[in-house]
Amino acid sequence: MAEEAKSKGNAAFSSGDYATAITHFTEAINLSPTNHVLYSNRSAAYASLHRYEEALSDAKKTIELKPDWSKGYSRLGAAFIGLSKFEEAIDAYKKGLEIDPSNETLKSGLADASRSRVSSKSNPFVDAFQGQEMWAKLTADPGTRVYLKEPDFVKTMQEIQRNPNNLNLYMKDKRVMQALGVLLNVKFGGSSGDDTEMKEADVRKEPEPEMEVEVESMELTEEEREKKERKEKALKEKEQGNVAYKKKDFERAIECYSKAMELDDEDISYLTNRAAVYLEMGKYEECIEDCDKAVERGRELRSDFKMIARALTRKGSALVKMAKCSKDFEPAIETFQKALTEHRNPDTLKKLNDAEKAKKELEQQEYFDPTIAEEEREKGNGFFKEQKYPEAVKHYSEAIKRNPSDVRAYSNRAACYTKLGALPEGLKDAEKCIELDPSFTKGYSRKGAIQFFMKEYDKAMETYQEGLKHDPKNQELLDGVRRCVEQINKANRGDLTPEELKERQAKAMQDPEVQNILSDPVMRQVLVDFQENPKAAQEHMKNPMVMNKIQKLVSAGIVQVR
Repeated sequence: MAEEAKSKGNAAFSSGDYATAITHFTEAINLSPTNHVLYSNRSAAYASLHRYEEALSDAKKTIELKPDWSKGYSRLGAAFIGLSKFEEAIDAYKKGLEIDPSNETLKSGLADASRSRVSSKSNPFVDAFQGQEMWAKLTADPGTRVYLKEPDFVKTMQEIQRNPNNLNLYMKDKRVMQALGVLLNVKFGGSSGDDTEMKEADVRKEPEPEMEVEVESMELTEEEREKKERKEKALKEKEQGNVAYKKKDFERAIECYSKAMELDDEDISYLTNRAAVYLEMGKYEECIEDCDKAVERGRELRSDFKMIARALTRKGSALVKMAKCSKDFEPAIETFQKALTEHRNPDTLKKLNDAEKAKKELEQQEYFDPTIAEEEREKGNGFFKEQKYPEAVKHYSEAIKRNPSDVRAYSNRAACYTKLGALPEGLKDAEKCIELDPSFTKGYSRKGAIQFFMKEYDKAMETYQEGLKHDPKNQELLDGVRRCVEQINKANRGDLTPEELKERQAKAMQDPEVQNILSDPVMRQVLVDFQENPKAAQEHMKNPMVMNKIQKLVSAGIVQVR
């Protein structure tokens, strides 16, 4: 139960529904209160909703339960950064690195916390981005409240909160400028040029002098400028890689995407693109490795769920290419299912359906064994003779699985179903016999017998007659025709008991052909004429189509001949 709740929480988190994720993780914690992973997951969900106090509490609980687990310290550091407690965040990341010195997430977090600590001392706007107060102000203001529904804006503000110096990178974003105005309690206005005016929001009796902030004059630090340049170079490498990919110059494409990754490790599209190249080249192991890295890094960066889904779908495609037996399709199917929980893409859904179909076909091929099938059929025959029909059905079913093209197994199982009174199942097996081998007369006798037991005498007659086309002297089929004629004539003579007539009429009314005849206005008039207008009835009797329909109604017990 706890694992199920955890899975639901993970799915909700991946889709960006953090509140629902918290609900599921809480449910899981109630069921398994000593599971450190559950507290870690809920901490991440709280942090995504900017509820850093709760995130901090869960992170501390995670470490209490599992002090040697590095991810707990990563959660703790993230919560401290959200609360603008950069010294504590640095300590948390350092403790985590003592446990796992090569952990990239901890290294990245430590770098963010260190930069934020420096910027908090030098940036004049740092106080505006402190802790929960920032989100509270943005939520309270009608103008910025709507922006909080936009994921890219939230991500931008999170980056600025982690490192206020990043504000310089987003000065041209009107949403960010409006948010800055709300946080500083000033209103931005003025021209559309590079200089932007800020006026105090409160109207006072005596106007205060206006403040001017020259946006472009706020110089980037050396580190920020290098980061921006690296991102630009990375994008150029990606574009060159795309061009090479389209030209089928795969080695060049890999080279470009690899350079882009070296320049900027915060964009997983470089990994997924390189994975696509490996997939085209048939280097499936390398493709899967890149997809796994993309998913892991994407979750660390909280990348768009569509990007995560793309990486998983690509991995699934590689696994399908590698599949050599039915069991090999299982990890591919599981991967496609995970991708669909991230983003329900029609292409991924089709790939999943194709993989499931291929797995089923391979299972049938792997299970195919005519020798074992014949042994199972003989076992079924033995039980049939002993009148142990359920056991016989079991062995006939196994024979069909081992050799799905053996009409005898279907025919034998149809006989068993008939004995058990499972007429619809028997009819289905009899029809399968005829489908596999139209010349197999036993199939027609099985089908006709079942239809006869179902009191569908007209249909049974048609089935027996169809079988006689393949074997005109088959006594079983001839006997079937004779029995059907007797029953049909019995109805024509009006010799049915009231109970038989009522039963036959009820069954006939379920027949689509009978329903169509009775709903036909012309046939309704014909029936009226037979009762009220003998002269018109004689004319109708000259029409073969009309008489065939009348005979159908007579056989069904709907019309009685006196």
